[in-house]
Amino acid sequence: MRRFLPRLALALGALLAFAAFFALGTWQLERRAWKLDLIERIDQRVHAPAVDAPGPEHWSRVNQADDEYRRVRASGTFLHDREALVQATTELGSGYWVLTPLRLSGGQVLLVNRGFVSPPQQKERLARRADEPAGEVTVTGLLRITEPHGALLRTNDPAADRWYSRDVQAIAAARGQSEVAPYFVDADAAAPGSPRGGPVGGLTVIAFPNNHLVYALTWYALALMIAGAAWFVVRERRRRQNDGEEDRDGPRD
Repeated sequence: MRRFLPRLALALGALLAFAAFFALGTWQLERRAWKLDLIERIDQRVHAPAVDAPGPEHWSRVNQADDEYRRVRASGTFLHDREALVQATTELGSGYWVLTPLRLSGGQVLLVNRGFVSPPQQKERLARRADEPAGEVTVTGLLRITEPHGALLRTNDPAADRWYSRDVQAIAAARGQSEVAPYFVDADAAAPGSPRGGPVGGLTVIAFPNNHLVYALTWYALALMIAGAAWFVVRERRRRQNDGEEDRDGPRD
């Protein structure tokens, strides 16, 4: 019995390891199917015709799963004196997102990310603020969900007007804005009336890493290695057992 227990423990351990690795591989395949469906849905939203941005009656129902990256449009007047600059790194280098409140017809405010500017561009833009789009404009772009608190290792500092993430509520509060939409809009590349050297829109990065197939194959490979190792151990034990029986029987005439 004592000799049998280690074998039983080894067999159970191998079985549990095989089952765990196989389950992880299957889970990764399920995740891959979910990710492919997500990518397809987001692609459809991005390339769909623009619809009206959700109004106050819909704000409580706006969520990431159903609304992020939806192409929307909104009309209103920019409040350039209350914009905020959020540190950003884009394909154009390091600089800032220009987030400007858009006052809607009902008095509510929608924060619009008009695009990216580098530090030299920002100085030039401040010197010619009068050239910024005035009067009622219509903005089209992608609906984005607020980014609260800050970025990795960097916390927003409203008192010092330092922003590392597009935290809608915090930026609005710092600018004395109320009745603010719980999301912001990344403006398209062709922002209405933007002066030369102004914010560059249309830089939204939409990327969903999809390495689930590689992970699944890795887990399945580990499961097969466990199965192969168990088979090798069993085969060696049987071979040794057969060799031992032959030794006990001795040579035959």
